[in-house]
Amino acid sequence: MLAVGALAGTSGCGSGGERTEQAVPTVARPSDINPVPRERVADGGVLRWGIDDFPLQWNRNHVDGNLPEVELVTDALMPAPFRSDERAVVTPDPDYVTEAALTSTRPRQVVTLTLNPKARWSDGTPITWADFEAQWKALDGRGDGRRVASTTGYRDIKSVAKGRDDHQVVITFTRPFADWRSLFTPLYPKGTNADRQAFDRSWLNALPVTAGPFKFGAFDPAARTVTIVRDPAWWGRPAKLDRIVFRAMPAGALPGAFAAGELDIADVGASAPAYSKAKNVPDARVRQAAGPDFRHFTFNGESPILSDPAVRRAVAMGIDRAAIARSDLAGLDWPGEPLDNHFFMPSQRGYRANAAEIGRHDPAAARRVLDQAGWRLPAQAGGPALTAPTVRQKNGRPLRLTFLIPQGLQLGRSEGELAQAMLKEIGIELTLREVPGDDFFAKYVIPGDYDIAPFSYIGTPYPLSSSQGLYADGVRAPGGRKHWNANLGRIGGAGIDAAMRKASRELDPAEARTLTNRADALIWRQVNVLPLYQRPQNVAVRSGLANAGARGFHDLRYADIGFTRQ
Repeated sequence: MLAVGALAGTSGCGSGGERTEQAVPTVARPSDINPVPRERVADGGVLRWGIDDFPLQWNRNHVDGNLPEVELVTDALMPAPFRSDERAVVTPDPDYVTEAALTSTRPRQVVTLTLNPKARWSDGTPITWADFEAQWKALDGRGDGRRVASTTGYRDIKSVAKGRDDHQVVITFTRPFADWRSLFTPLYPKGTNADRQAFDRSWLNALPVTAGPFKFGAFDPAARTVTIVRDPAWWGRPAKLDRIVFRAMPAGALPGAFAAGELDIADVGASAPAYSKAKNVPDARVRQAAGPDFRHFTFNGESPILSDPAVRRAVAMGIDRAAIARSDLAGLDWPGEPLDNHFFMPSQRGYRANAAEIGRHDPAAARRVLDQAGWRLPAQAGGPALTAPTVRQKNGRPLRLTFLIPQGLQLGRSEGELAQAMLKEIGIELTLREVPGDDFFAKYVIPGDYDIAPFSYIGTPYPLSSSQGLYADGVRAPGGRKHWNANLGRIGGAGIDAAMRKASRELDPAEARTLTNRADALIWRQVNVLPLYQRPQNVAVRSGLANAGARGFHDLRYADIGFTRQ
């Protein structure tokens, strides 16, 4: 999921260990956004941007707000101390941070950030060290049971203090944390993080305070739109557009809406029909880049049947990932190779194939695993001879699983139908369960009401830290209930946590990559997330749209987005 260096960098092969990394070609552009100087971008205009969910929670640090649609909108509104270019090189954003330095490594790691004194929240309050302190205290994992998306990095901080003035932040770590630049993105005002009530509720159906080139305009639940408008109080270069209207609809409807002229930009996903439809729209094009994202099946470790790791391993071995990748990517001019790592993409430095036998399509081995786990075919239990596999049973219970998909998403349905046929061959009955797109995460995946769910994880320029929460063990809240935070598969363990912590504390990049791969091998054994393939970004845009499209690792500058001058 996460990026760690240039997409045109190096990659490794093999099953872990200390193999030598070797160069691999870049399979597509690292970004494709039609970069145009600001002076050639027209002032004014409205951009209609298609999204496939209408979120309720807009606090990205809350587990319910940890969604790509929330990120897409709030990137135009909220502070981010650092920016990534298309090669995943991270530097301070001078609109918010004028200087960032690692000022000490012994006896403790200390980072000092100097803030832009012009930076203010939309209510007029200056952005100061106190906002950073409040966010650290909210996300350090020692709070009041608030449902945070991840505590990674924040739990390693000893203190956040005022420097020489309110516009300098001194961050002292209890233990080394290599990806310190990943923290405080996005930054929320201290009032949001003041207590559990504010954290959980103040950004529910609301964008109350912002600090970017745009500010909140309006919600329209009937039209399913979120409108943001140019903020005249913005201290940086003013936004070129007057406003951006984000319109939510089922993912499968986005290509048609773009073709009908209802949208100016939309991610058409890894669907050949959608890709072809968008490519044939007059005065438009599909921009494609090597996404830092991957398509996967997540298994729910708290569902009654999949709570058994042996069953999860058998399901993984019964699924032909290469066949699903070829099907998903047919017609997209994109390689359909299975992804064998949870952290690195094949085109990244540090990639190693850690899947071992779990990643191989081996129906015979899958059947043996199920036999050993006590799931047997009726014929094995003394029933009539069968000419083909049927549904396995254990203690009278059939081996039946559900495959959750959003309504209208043909990609998910195709994946489900393929997996259904594959698992039938090893004696597992898989039923497709369609739910409303808006409810897919909020009412099913996040609460854990599913067996297997297909979706994509969005990558970042940081290696381990920003995906660590996806595989971290659950934490016990007051009352004894286990909270899984961003780990939607509800599968973890002390060994995985220890391996990821060790990797995240290693300041030597080469050793950190080795340790990250060791953690990845442990995750494969538990079968939390079954990676399918690196996902291409296919974004349909109007030909005249500048500085937006398939961004790869590149952080968009929303102030520069607009339409080229005629």
